Amino acid sequence: MDKKITIGLFNDAYFPFVDGVVMVVDNYARRLAKIANVVVFAPSTPGEEFDDSSLPYKVVRCQSFKVPFSDYSCSTPEFTLNFKKKLDECKLDIIHIHSPFGIGIYAYNYAKRHKIPTVCTLHTQFDQNFIRLTRSKKVSEEIVKALINLYNKCDECWTVNIAMAKTLCNIYGYKKIPVIINNSTDMTPTKDINKSKDNVNKKYKLNNKEKVFLFVGRINKLKNILFIVDALRILKNENLKFKMLFVGIGQDEKMLRDYVTNNDLDKEVIMCGKITDREELRDLYVRADLFLFPSLYDTNSLVQIEAASQSTPTVFIESATSSTVTNMVNGFITKDNAIEYADMILKVMKDNKLYKEVSKNAYKDLYKSWDDVVKEVYNRYINLINKKSR
Repeated sequence: MDKKITIGLFNDAYFPFVDGVVMVVDNYARRLAKIANVVVFAPSTPGEEFDDSSLPYKVVRCQSFKVPFSDYSCSTPEFTLNFKKKLDECKLDIIHIHSPFGIGIYAYNYAKRHKIPTVCTLHTQFDQNFIRLTRSKKVSEEIVKALINLYNKCDECWTVNIAMAKTLCNIYGYKKIPVIINNSTDMTPTKDINKSKDNVNKKYKLNNKEKVFLFVGRINKLKNILFIVDALRILKNENLKFKMLFVGIGQDEKMLRDYVTNNDLDKEVIMCGKITDREELRDLYVRADLFLFPSLYDTNSLVQIEAASQSTPTVFIESATSSTVTNMVNGFITKDNAIEYADMILKVMKDNKLYKEVSKNAYKDLYKSWDDVVKEVYNRYINLINKKSR
């Protein structure tokens, strides 16, 4: 194809809100913008400002409203003045939907009218969000059924690993063969390990001998954050000296703080809040002995790849997000049991040879760069555009 293609990336959340999907879209857009015209379509965050001109690609915003009892907002492009006009002016060649809700449905209908290809990526196990929000498994199943209709209409559906491809087909009812596009990271290994560790020690008043465990993500009980506290209580009872750093914000911060206090872990746990500085975040991964990520909700979280970029191994429980990991080779996996999880941490902290080997393999096997992934993404876009034009 001779001319630059124009790509529309659609998501129901964007900066200043940050989660894994926002980071995926941003990393796609930054790299694709070097070889194509890229426009991100997303809602504004109610009550928060963000300077879109700071980004190296175009952003078109629509209105949204906050979803009660949730970290998220719901976009309303159909009620946003001039949104359709701005979308038409972009003359898109392909649409990539990263969220199958308000803005994703709007994007699909636009693509259908203009006869351009659509890709839709399944990033998360959203049925768990619906169960929490509606408190009804039946209602959740009906919502998922409606959303999967959108995936089935798109030219391709992508997901992040084999485990989620099986979920998409066997549980959610997707009728085609999904394409697997792995997640990656923009984070590169630190150039000075000692300096990175010193930065964290100084900020959080840690000493070099303390074991440090880390969690990065939304502070939401769907991420199994209370499970981490249960394991930490066991570690403390076993007289392990450690500090646990929780990085992130979310709707369940008070719940987590109260649970930490009730388990007598206030001296061991540090709530770091939201950290957007990538170098500061990189230093935290470097300082951590282990990354604790027992989520049953995530699919192939960016944070586990970020940890691997600094040779920091992750402790998982059996889940979709651990499906790319081999236990005792490039990460650690246990059953969904806090005692087993704590026992694994104790075992690893006592076996330095095992720890060093798994750390090395985590970097070698699990660290992937967005540059390589986005090349594959772009080639798939070109193939879909050519196929549609024929």
